Amino acid sequence: MQETKSHPTWFGHPTGLSTLFFTELWERFSYYGMRALLVLFMVDTVSSGGMGLDDKTASAIYGLYTAFVYLAALPGGWIADRLLGAQRAVWFGGLVIAAGHFTLAIPSKAAFFIGLVLVVIGTGLLKPNVSAIVGQLYPEGGARRDAGFTIFYMGINMGAFLGPLICGYLGEEVNWHAGFGAAGVGMLFGVFHYRFSANRLGEAGLHSSAPKVDTAGMDKAWYPVIGGCLIVVLVVVLGLTGTLKFNALALAQNTTFVIVGLAFAFFVYIFAFGKLTPTERSHTLVIVVLFITSAVFWSGFEQAGSSLNLFADRYTDRMVFGFEIPASWFQSLNPFYIVVLAPVFAAVWVKLAKRQLDPSMPGKFAIGLLILGLGFLVMVVAAKIVVAGNQAAPYWLILTYLLHTMGELCLSPVGLSSVTKLAPKRFVGQMMGIWFLATSLGNLLAGLMAGRFNPEALNEMPGLFMQIVMTVTVAGLLLLAFAKLIKGLIGKIE
Repeated sequence: MQETKSHPTWFGHPTGLSTLFFTELWERFSYYGMRALLVLFMVDTVSSGGMGLDDKTASAIYGLYTAFVYLAALPGGWIADRLLGAQRAVWFGGLVIAAGHFTLAIPSKAAFFIGLVLVVIGTGLLKPNVSAIVGQLYPEGGARRDAGFTIFYMGINMGAFLGPLICGYLGEEVNWHAGFGAAGVGMLFGVFHYRFSANRLGEAGLHSSAPKVDTAGMDKAWYPVIGGCLIVVLVVVLGLTGTLKFNALALAQNTTFVIVGLAFAFFVYIFAFGKLTPTERSHTLVIVVLFITSAVFWSGFEQAGSSLNLFADRYTDRMVFGFEIPASWFQSLNPFYIVVLAPVFAAVWVKLAKRQLDPSMPGKFAIGLLILGLGFLVMVVAAKIVVAGNQAAPYWLILTYLLHTMGELCLSPVGLSSVTKLAPKRFVGQMMGIWFLATSLGNLLAGLMAGRFNPEALNEMPGLFMQIVMTVTVAGLLLLAFAKLIKGLIGKIE
């Protein structure tokens, strides 16, 4: 015990947290900087440097891209658990992400789609595994790990705050591809920082499971990985050459069923063949509940990059002291609020825990969903102003993002921490992949819902926002109703 106490810390936390904090900061800078531009670039006219797509197609592509970013977390977690170890998976993932953003900077339709595919693959390797390493830095668990994840989440959002400001300005005011290139530069910063400070992580996430080699000395687990990569390359080549025709809207709709089926099959496999103890079985059942509620939350929250982004661009008065604020800058509101509020939420959870008043995990999830519903209720009012023929004042979006941020802080960092605590140790990487699979499903549903906002039928806008209000509110109330039962399944771990 004395040796543990002598270890250096970073603001009272393991020093490895600083490595992961800044790595994820720059990765999120690149991701959210590019994301803020994505829909705006696709719907912009060809003469202005955009792709000239209609809203429904652009939103479907946006939904597919963001969904596959998180869907890739499932094989990414498996590759780390089985082959690379989480530390090496983060390193290789960062390099591929940087390559993707620089490819997006090339003004070519082919480069655009290739760049998206590279970012998807790289994020699948990096995203679940950097979070899994954070969890492994806190083997003792408890409220301190929750606080560590909240600090880590603040690093995520510092990057997400800067990304839209810098990449968004360059993209909207200079050139779309300059914005994409700036995202690549940010990812390179993250890659170099990680490389030169990885020694702080120690054994956390360093090792994979024992290899099962073939006669040539190659781990047999590489076979499906290589096969999967070849299939991706083949599909991309056939798509770019026109041999395969893709309908973005139909593909998005069908992918929804695929993701639900994949999640169902995964949980069936874990329950049937995972050799779970009774406690692990109860904890995995809770993860199923987290998966469903998380998907509902993100289906509303991720309107930020699509319908709310277009609302800022088309229907919001953005003139301030003679300067027109770029629409993408509104994407920085959410991470700004998190940077400000995350330490407050972290301190509140710790103080409430000391007084035995800390809300249960399902209680925090329910609160997050209900606050998200309030945010969209604000957008119902803003949409009615637009329907009446006026531009909405910017404070409607400012208030909406504030409420959405408060909901996110109740749900997302707590969800990350809960999955690392609840997941059976031998499945932690894959369970983190499942957590991000829920985000993938939510992003895909968000893109499909955003496509229903028809600029030619503005009178439908308030009703569409109200549908989101009702969906997330009902989900929150159901979770509250079963909170005691869920807490019983969690048991002593909380």
